[in-house]
Amino acid sequence: MDSTLTRSQYLRWRNAVFAIFLASGASIATWASRVPDIKSALDIDNTQIGLLLLGMGVASIIGISTGPAVMARTGARRGMLMTMITVSIGIALIGIGTTVLASFVVVIIGLALFGLGNGGLDVMMNVEATAIEQEAGKTILPLFHAFFSFGTVIGAGLGWAAAQAHIAVVAHASVIAGAILIAAFVCIANVPGREAVLDPEEQGEKPHWRERMHVALSAWREPRTYALGVVMLGMSFAEGGANDWLALGTAEDHGGGTAMGAAALTVFSVCMTVVRIFGGPLVDRFGRVAVLRVLAVAAAGGILLYILAPSLPFVFVGAALWGIGASLGFPLGMSAAADDPTKAAARVSAAATIGYIAFLGGPPVLGLISEQIGLLNTLFILVALVAASGLASGAAKPLDTTAAASKK
Repeated sequence: MDSTLTRSQYLRWRNAVFAIFLASGASIATWASRVPDIKSALDIDNTQIGLLLLGMGVASIIGISTGPAVMARTGARRGMLMTMITVSIGIALIGIGTTVLASFVVVIIGLALFGLGNGGLDVMMNVEATAIEQEAGKTILPLFHAFFSFGTVIGAGLGWAAAQAHIAVVAHASVIAGAILIAAFVCIANVPGREAVLDPEEQGEKPHWRERMHVALSAWREPRTYALGVVMLGMSFAEGGANDWLALGTAEDHGGGTAMGAAALTVFSVCMTVVRIFGGPLVDRFGRVAVLRVLAVAAAGGILLYILAPSLPFVFVGAALWGIGASLGFPLGMSAAADDPTKAAARVSAAATIGYIAFLGGPPVLGLISEQIGLLNTLFILVALVAASGLASGAAKPLDTTAAASKK
């Protein structure tokens, strides 16, 4: 089934998945950048924001957990189309629930659909990206995550502009939802069916979906999966925590207002994107483990500076270091999981599940804790988790069978 692709087919495939990563990032930043306005429109406190995030997080974990099963049933290609449609519907409902109905219930339903779709999409698009990396034969996975971050830059920037112009959340969300829906059909039309990502055969003898499911879950029996999970845990918490709480912390705890909150999130996203663009050469030059350890120091230092900043300029410097430090933990974990091409899909799916549970499930917990001790004090938890990630980064060392070839 995995026939040799022409150069044109490969480029269309790669660019389509770049666009899917970008759309996913833009969707998350759209929500994150409008949290202060949503909070104000619904007249809710941090505990209720935490409940919204918890609803999204639970749905996301369900999407992540069932992602391998959906992928085994439909393949990554069809699964990505289904999940992108779900994300689009969820974003539209968030806007309607905020502006039109002023309904906490409708917003949480929208967030649940948004989380469910994004959870499954995150697993599938990472599996698809590692298949492209294996096809390319060089380190390009950080570049896919750069497009995710570029999406967050676009999303956060549009959120900042919408907040500055006092554009209603429903109008903003509707435009983004429509763009993602169009992108879903255009992108999937350029993604080839590949057995490596569990796409079913179009003709002839087809493996039963239970057999494909067994392959998808095989990595959960390997200790290295859990070791990589520890590496990804801290950085996923740091990235997810920034996406959901950095704008609000800047707006309220540091007194910057909603526009400065969106701007700080934009700075975080820009810095993360820049490092991800150059991540492949950095890893090739210095190795995964060394890069992960240096970036863990940068992330921990940035979060500490953000927490303790005496003025807004220091807040922005802290946000920049935070973004730089958290940039490569997740993609390098994915790349390490894909070291053995014959088992890449199963291992990447498992590693993505661990990382995204932390990425999406952690921020709601932070919100609940913040009501007791304050948001900035709660962020000290991220410092500890990032430090643990740095200490465990040796697990990302390339497998012996591929170290010489990949030089990662």
